[in-house]
Amino acid sequence: MMTAPERPSIVVGVDPDPFRQLALVWGADEADRRQLPLHLVHARGRPIGGYSPAHLRSSWEEWTRPLHVAAQQVIDGAVAFVENRWSGLEVSAVVADGDPAWVLCEQARSATAVVLGSKHLPWAEELFTSSSVALPVLAHAVCPVVVVGEPEHVTQQPTYFVVGVDGGRHSAAAVDYAFEEAALRGAELRALYVWHPPLPGVLDEQAALQECRRLLSETVAGRRAAHPDVELHHEVVRGHPVQVLTQASAHALGLIVGTRGRGGFAGMMLGSVSQGVLHHAQCPVITVPHPEDIQQRSR
Repeated sequence: MMTAPERPSIVVGVDPDPFRQLALVWGADEADRRQLPLHLVHARGRPIGGYSPAHLRSSWEEWTRPLHVAAQQVIDGAVAFVENRWSGLEVSAVVADGDPAWVLCEQARSATAVVLGSKHLPWAEELFTSSSVALPVLAHAVCPVVVVGEPEHVTQQPTYFVVGVDGGRHSAAAVDYAFEEAALRGAELRALYVWHPPLPGVLDEQAALQECRRLLSETVAGRRAAHPDVELHHEVVRGHPVQVLTQASAHALGLIVGTRGRGGFAGMMLGSVSQGVLHHAQCPVITVPHPEDIQQRSR
C-alpha cells in the first residue's frame, strides 16, 4: 500500500540509474536547507493483475518476487546514502507499484516539492515514449517540480538563479518561488523577460519593448521588500525564450519557470518553452504551478 508522508516534505523519485543520483543529492540538500523531512519514492512500474486462479496468482507472485527484492535494494541504498551524508535529516521511503508519473503525482499532494532526475533524451523519445517521467509529472503535480538533468553551478561566483518572466500570473508564482530559493541559498536572482518579436515591421518594437519592461518591473515590484538580502538583476532580452533561457542557465544554480499559463511563454502547456528548457537547460529546472492551477489539479 502506498502512503504519503503526514506532513510537508521534499519528495524525491529514486531511480536505479546512477546518473539520476543528482536528484537525490539535490533533494536531500533542499530538505536540509528548508528543515523538512525527505521522502524517497521508488515506483516499480505498472501493476499487472487479473489472475484469479490460485496457482496462477502464486506463479505470478513468485515471478515478481525478484523484482520486488531489487526495488527494495534500490530504495534501501538511497536511504543509506542520505543517512551517511546528511546526519539528522528525517528520512522516509516507500516502494510503490504503479506508473512512476502517477505515483509521484500522488505523493506530490503532501509535498513542498517533487524532485526527479532526467537525461536529455532525443526530442522524439521525450515526446512519444514512457522514458521520461518528467513531462506528465510537470503537467499534473500540485507542487513545484525540480528536474535535475544537469548539476547546479556552485563554483560560479556570485551564485545566482534565473527566473523567466512573461507578465502573467504564472510567472508571478515562479518569481515568488525564485526569491525564496535565492534567499535560502544566499544567491542572486536574474529575472528575464524574453521578448520574441513577431514578423518584422508588424509592431512598434520600441513601444513593445517598453511594455515588456513595464510588465517585468511590475512583476518583481514588492517582492524585493520581502527578501531585501537578495540582489536582483532584471532585463528584457530579445530572442526566442528557449534559446535565451537555455543560454542564461549555463552558469546558474537553477532555472525557474511558471507552468500552465494561457499566453506568454510560461504557459505554452509544456509543448514549447517549458518542455524546451527542460530538454536543453544546463542546470536544474524548477517549474512552479500557479495556486489556481493547484486547486484545479487537486480536484
